[in-house]
Amino acid sequence: MLHFIDVILPIPVENLFTYEITEAEAGFIKPGMRVAVPFGKSKVYTAIVKRLHQNPPQIYEAKQIHQILDEYPIVTDTQLKLWDWMANYYLCTVGDVMRAALPNAFILESETLISKNNNKVIQDSDLKDDEFLIYEALHHQSSLRIQDIVDIVDKKQVFPIIKRLLEKEAIVVEEEVFEKYKPKLVKYVKLQAQHTTQDGLQALLEELSRAPKQRDVVMSLFQLSAKTKKAIKVSELTEASGASSSIIKSLIDKAILEEYFIQTDRVEFNGKDSEDSKALNPEQEEALFQIKKTFETHQVTLLHGVTSSGKTEVYVKLIEDALKSEKQVLYLLPEIALTTQLVNRLQSYFGEQVTVFHSKYSAHERVEVWNNVLTNSPKAKVILGARSSIFLPFRSLGLIIVDEEHEQSFKQFDPAPRYHARDTAIVLAHLHGTKTLLGSATPSLESYFNVKQGKYGLVEITKRYNNVLMPDIELVDIKDKQKRKLMKGHFSDRLIEAMTETLEEGHQIILFQNRRGFSPIVECNTCGHSPQCPNCDVSLTFHSYRNQLRCHYCGHHTAMLLKCQACGDPGLDTKGFGTEQIEEEVKHLFPNYKVGRMDLDTTRGKYGYEKIITAFEQQEMDILVGTQMLTKGLDFRNVALVGIMNADNLLNFPDFRAHERSYQLLSQVSGRAGRTEKQGKVLIQTYNPYHNILQQVSTNNYEAMYKEQMDERYNFKYPPVYRLIRVTLKHKDFNRVNNASIWLGTALRQVFGDYVLGPVDPPVSRIRNQFHKNIMIKIPQKQSLGGTKKAIVKINNSFMNVKDFRSVRLIMNVDAY
Repeated sequence: MLHFIDVILPIPVENLFTYEITEAEAGFIKPGMRVAVPFGKSKVYTAIVKRLHQNPPQIYEAKQIHQILDEYPIVTDTQLKLWDWMANYYLCTVGDVMRAALPNAFILESETLISKNNNKVIQDSDLKDDEFLIYEALHHQSSLRIQDIVDIVDKKQVFPIIKRLLEKEAIVVEEEVFEKYKPKLVKYVKLQAQHTTQDGLQALLEELSRAPKQRDVVMSLFQLSAKTKKAIKVSELTEASGASSSIIKSLIDKAILEEYFIQTDRVEFNGKDSEDSKALNPEQEEALFQIKKTFETHQVTLLHGVTSSGKTEVYVKLIEDALKSEKQVLYLLPEIALTTQLVNRLQSYFGEQVTVFHSKYSAHERVEVWNNVLTNSPKAKVILGARSSIFLPFRSLGLIIVDEEHEQSFKQFDPAPRYHARDTAIVLAHLHGTKTLLGSATPSLESYFNVKQGKYGLVEITKRYNNVLMPDIELVDIKDKQKRKLMKGHFSDRLIEAMTETLEEGHQIILFQNRRGFSPIVECNTCGHSPQCPNCDVSLTFHSYRNQLRCHYCGHHTAMLLKCQACGDPGLDTKGFGTEQIEEEVKHLFPNYKVGRMDLDTTRGKYGYEKIITAFEQQEMDILVGTQMLTKGLDFRNVALVGIMNADNLLNFPDFRAHERSYQLLSQVSGRAGRTEKQGKVLIQTYNPYHNILQQVSTNNYEAMYKEQMDERYNFKYPPVYRLIRVTLKHKDFNRVNNASIWLGTALRQVFGDYVLGPVDPPVSRIRNQFHKNIMIKIPQKQSLGGTKKAIVKINNSFMNVKDFRSVRLIMNVDAY
């Protein structure tokens, strides 16, 4: 009887592919294992087995698999179900989800190998010079890679030579699969067995009397072994003896020392033993009781607690309960920056049971976390991570906590799957039969709307921990200040006065400006020209620390201009301001205090966030200037003042969520102030202090903001009342993308009528030399989401059948953010 498997390939193809396997393989292979399979003319892919069966494919002949790559499944059945749901809901392929879900090191790469054809005798005279060089090299080596051939013939284009050798049947080409993951091996040393006895050691020390450095190394090793009774690392021995690695190597060569390797985890816990969690105050106790009560009737509960109300301590008690039941916990965060502070807090309670997972981890570290979660290791009971951690292979998930659930960074923009981690986490919890807790001081309208509809439970904490007062928020009218000449650069006299007072009291300050760089626009004073990015429809941003003009969309950069490119006048001026300019102005205004900056430019390294946050926590800096990274739930105990440099550029953004986001961002950054005894102060500089959102932020009135925004969403048919699917078309030819968008818009209107908006140009209509067009499809509550998506897929297929439109890239973004 023939046996077959259906596999998921890590490429965007609609269908699963079927391969033939032997009876012995059928007895060994299980769904969730990796297999190397041939695909297309000569490619080899790593595929995940979806199911085993005995039905041969009707349309094509099934190929044999190359090899089985695992001894046990590395992907669970629950994960496969989640992948199917994501592909169906977010209108992408399961291959897209697989590529996003698996650590890169699991997706093996194939490399072309050239070897000599032993079945054919070739005369040297039949070969050209460069062909002869390759053929000669194959006499000495069993196989060559493409890169080896490039080096031998000293040419970049080697494929014509390989083609000629293939035609002469001098060589054969094959694909070899390479495993990317390498375990971390740590080098240890010990004395050879014959030297471990007392007599042996005595004889050895006498033998080394003329080599004092080598004798010192042996003595140090002996002392370390006696002291720790553990295996001794080479690095520990070099440090203890003060000897160089070459001395240790010579002792190994003399067979005095023996080296050996032990496989260790790259991700290790180096802290103290865990301590008991803090006792909760009455408000937190009540919240914990209410959460457990709502979990009896609801799958999802929203914890709406004001900033600094101690939500994390409530989470800790829930995690403790889950761990007592031998369950795993997923703690989702919007930003890597937050993990730094939380890791320390959670590790102080749960020790080495806490594991961290995010995109700054290396491929090898990700594989190790994956394996620990898969085997339900004691090291991976509490997983703290950014959005990608929802893909981990949980065995027994007992709780999912989504902290700062309103954050837009939970939504993946590129590449597919364009999923929302909060919504996917709720589905993941449902598949595991467990509960989800959403936490925020400023919940998203979607979550609060679901509470009002009765879908989610709601628990509120209205007081800050230790009854600390909410910060005093003051709006500063900078239009009035400019008229009265009370501004110094971008600082009003009121902000400078408050900063001086705070610094004199020994407290710290946070200054928020949601734009990195020095200045977003450089303009000529004579003709008004400003340098534009050659690849995108945006002006270049000036970065003073590198003296560069940079594009924040495609990364294009050039040296700062000395004169205007249009008229040649040297009078160039900067308009607008970013974090760099604020940092520079603060240094001039307060030269005796230390100033730091936290934005994308200063946090690029793996430990970039950690260094800045730790320095600020330990009060090595007095003033921290930053972008919205600062707003995400960070806990700085000594911050007494928060200054928002300009609230207007948040409010005046062309997006229906702009006012909701402004409220969330301003409230969150305000919440960093006064988290201990003293009431904090927040100064918001604005040209329009009477704006409704600013008034609501200053009185901390979430309900008023929710009501006003929901009225607008009902009137204009936007989420959460209606659902949204945004279709983006991209192509380097403007006319082609224009015609394609008109055709697609017309086809969609025939099915959905007035619920289709566009095509329109987005605010930035050209990025990386690709022109963009957007079409928005609104889906009313009663309309079937599944039926809508089927209709869209059908129209999409017709679109792809139009010859002129095949090269236009279509991007579907469900629940667009």
